[in-house]
Amino acid sequence: MHEVSRRSALVGLLGTGVAMVGCTGQPAPSAPPTEAPPSPTPTPTPSIDDRPRWPLSGKLLKDPADARHAPVAVKVPDNRNEHPQRGLDSADIVFVELDGYRDSAGYSGTRLVPVFHSKMPDAVGPVRSIRPVDIPLLSPMHALIGNTGATGWVLNYTKKYGSYLEGMLSYMNTKGTGSYSIDRSRVRVLGGVTYYDRAVLCHPKALAKQTKKFRDGPQQVYFPFGDADQASTVNGEKAQKIGVPWKKGTSYSMGYTWNASSGTWLRSMPWGPHVLTGGKRVAPVNVLVIRAKQHYDKIYTGGGHDEPIHDIIDTSGPFHYFHGGRYVTGTWAKGAVDEPFTFTLEDGSPLVMAPGQTYVELPNSNAKIAIKS
Repeated sequence: MHEVSRRSALVGLLGTGVAMVGCTGQPAPSAPPTEAPPSPTPTPTPSIDDRPRWPLSGKLLKDPADARHAPVAVKVPDNRNEHPQRGLDSADIVFVELDGYRDSAGYSGTRLVPVFHSKMPDAVGPVRSIRPVDIPLLSPMHALIGNTGATGWVLNYTKKYGSYLEGMLSYMNTKGTGSYSIDRSRVRVLGGVTYYDRAVLCHPKALAKQTKKFRDGPQQVYFPFGDADQASTVNGEKAQKIGVPWKKGTSYSMGYTWNASSGTWLRSMPWGPHVLTGGKRVAPVNVLVIRAKQHYDKIYTGGGHDEPIHDIIDTSGPFHYFHGGRYVTGTWAKGAVDEPFTFTLEDGSPLVMAPGQTYVELPNSNAKIAIKS
């Protein structure tokens, strides 16, 4: 966020006349009184919007005390056989990142990280394991992460930054607290083996009670929010459809179609509309595409996948921001693990985003973003 300092004008300094004594020793005639010049009209001070906002959605907040609680993120799988998902429509931010389970061509699908703060749904799912990029994404907001665990080094990485986020409240570590449950309709039995990978649900309100950390909520606003009519896209280029590819070339593309009647972007998966449990279409207000270099660690985890890496620490890259059927581009930058992103438009001015749910796509640095106007 770029803060605007308050200014004040100093006006109305008036001089006083002093009688002069001449050489004759007689008082010089007093000069006729003159009127003080009229005070200049003060320059209007730019209006400063200091109204409280929800730190992860930018929506106006009536009582700041309502935001004094930790945000809860949940690891949600995003492959076709793990749909439909539950609870995403209540998230302030949804990050889209690499999954880690690579297909026969060597390319990973996606995994989601919805973050809940202004709204806490009853249940979110299914729930899966932590990925390395979650640590720098969530540390600036001091979040809890609902998850089913992590591979060895990722678990150690999460513990290392435990002063910034809480990642140890996994399904196994919180049994008996009501933080998670099993959706029996999604339990699978294959070859006599029972699988729960698509059946674990997280209950954010219950999970948030399992820690004493971050009781005061996020320490800073995550994105540079303003009012919708202040958004940088007001003067941006038109966009009706967006394609964000996650695999080779333009394949495995996440799609967004502008819907003027709802003021949202209708999201599609590579196989069709992104629809949640109950039939509700995913439709965020904002789409933010942050391109960053992707690669995999060289240590095979033994769990069927390599850990996917997104380079977003102490580096920068290009971004696209979409809102209101328009878009702007520029450069993002991020410092240390616990530092937030900054966004600068091509003309050097800071990005201003509209309030509302934001989907953040994190494709590869060379991904070709398709935009149709």
